[in-house]
Amino acid sequence: MKVILAGAGAFGEKHLDAIKLIDGVEIVSVVGRRLEPTQAIAEKYGIKHSTTELSEALAQPGVDAAILCTPTPMHATQAIMCMNAGKHVQVEIPLADSWADAEAVAKKQEETGLVCMVGHTRRFNPSHQYVHKKITAGEISIQQMDVQTYFFRRKNSNAKGEARSWTDHLLWHHAAHTVDLFAYQTGDEVVIANAVEGPKHPELGIAMDMSIQLKTKRGAICTLSLSFNNDGPLGTFFRYICDNGTYIARYDDLVNGKDEKIDVSKVDVSMNGIELQDREFFTAIKEGREPNASVHQVLPCYRMLHALDTQLARAG
Repeated sequence: MKVILAGAGAFGEKHLDAIKLIDGVEIVSVVGRRLEPTQAIAEKYGIKHSTTELSEALAQPGVDAAILCTPTPMHATQAIMCMNAGKHVQVEIPLADSWADAEAVAKKQEETGLVCMVGHTRRFNPSHQYVHKKITAGEISIQQMDVQTYFFRRKNSNAKGEARSWTDHLLWHHAAHTVDLFAYQTGDEVVIANAVEGPKHPELGIAMDMSIQLKTKRGAICTLSLSFNNDGPLGTFFRYICDNGTYIARYDDLVNGKDEKIDVSKVDVSMNGIELQDREFFTAIKEGREPNASVHQVLPCYRMLHALDTQLARAG
């Protein structure tokens, strides 16, 4: 399978590292904003073609699919561009930063029938898979999820500390992980949602702190705290409070409520959530099926983010 990758930044490299571990997949082109660093990434990973134009990469001989790790404001337009070119596409989270754009991508997928998957990695992390399997087996039921998403990011920089050409967003990006995961893990519809935000950064123009509350039809609740002001520890911590046990997940690692480590190494073929996400994308293409985290499966998350965004705008 011949694949192109657009967005050779911090997260793009995570995908390139993961794909090296997957048989039968070749990255044939890498796309970046500036040619010289893009060429350096191509050389590092043994990729023969590099460019600053997505259209040029899509036109390479035999391309089957694209992975988009580009700036958030470009996701929807580029995902549609890939499908218009007849290519399957995996677009990194978030799918879009508006409900209209998210809907447009879903409509294009319906028109083309191509695989369109969104990088909701939490569905694939072995830690969250472990909890999901217990839920689907009827062993536990979520009563509450308590989630903290914390960064120290007062400048416009990426995970490597490099300057960004766009501005990240607590709601449309980081909250998307939890809003989707809560519905996915409970298997229920979110019927109540509230949000409040702190002061906006004078230069970045975004709220640096946010709190979100969710409740499902059957009564499970979720409390999500997000911050770009937190000076460590960094990352996202998920506490699952269940009727039969408590679990705390951080990326691919899991402990119980007594802080005892749970072995999740046998949950899937890898301990790398990004690799598992990519494997699902390629396997869905080969099998001609809808992937886990397809655009249609995650669309309710973006409808909810739109509702919360509207609520915050009205609150001023």
